[in-house]
Amino acid sequence: DGIPTIVDFFGTRLAKEIVAEHGQADLVIANNVMAHVPDLNDFVEGMATLVAPTGLITVENPAVGELIERCEFDTVYHEHYCYFSSLAVDRLMRSHGLSLNHVDHFPDLHGGTDRWSVGREVAPDRTVEEDLAAERAAGLDTAAAYESFAGRVRSVQDELRRLLRQLKDEGKSIAAYGAAAKGATLLNSTGIGRDLVDFVVDRNTHKQGHLVPGSLLPILPPEALLERRPDYVVLLAWNLAKEIVAQQDAYLQTGGRFIVPVPWPQIV
Repeated sequence: DGIPTIVDFFGTRLAKEIVAEHGQADLVIANNVMAHVPDLNDFVEGMATLVAPTGLITVENPAVGELIERCEFDTVYHEHYCYFSSLAVDRLMRSHGLSLNHVDHFPDLHGGTDRWSVGREVAPDRTVEEDLAAERAAGLDTAAAYESFAGRVRSVQDELRRLLRQLKDEGKSIAAYGAAAKGATLLNSTGIGRDLVDFVVDRNTHKQGHLVPGSLLPILPPEALLERRPDYVVLLAWNLAKEIVAQQDAYLQTGGRFIVPVPWPQIV
């Protein structure tokens, strides 16, 4: 698109170089990157260096509140160093001379996403106050909330294995939809392999013909659902459930059923 692109890891050093060459930015957008950063303080200090005194920083990442509430344990995988609450973002930004001033919430995006608007001016609005209060009420600043989450994860995994085993013992065939990182995480952490699931389908042609890491399930195109007609399909890409179910209406018309694994395994 003709946009000059710097191939480098962003942090304080690079921010200083950018400011020296281009000046400070009126707008800094960081969508789904802060969760991937091993040196979090250097990254945020870089944003503080880069943004102009009256500029705006927007940071968008999965919200840990939804992750816990909906038991989205398969969202926890190796690419992510952190999962953020507004409480954490507020404290993190203040430690670098920045202020969390607004929170936008998208409950259906990637299983729940927050967009935090940050600036040098201290001007938090009602959305910040309400979000911080709600997170404190949910105990997101306590260890107990995360310990409870761990117990619920184990319960969901046990129930999903039990359901799939029961269906297999009844002679039913089972496939899965979605060979993404979250799918591999769910399968491997739950102990689901070829003994329970026959294959995985995915629309990404670059994945077709390969195997899901760990479980070694073969990845086929979605057309395999109509060709092989499995009785049930585990919806690994549950965050795209509405889209996938609409796409696979022909499979449903043949009598196929989907299994949604979280927040609790259910057949739809």
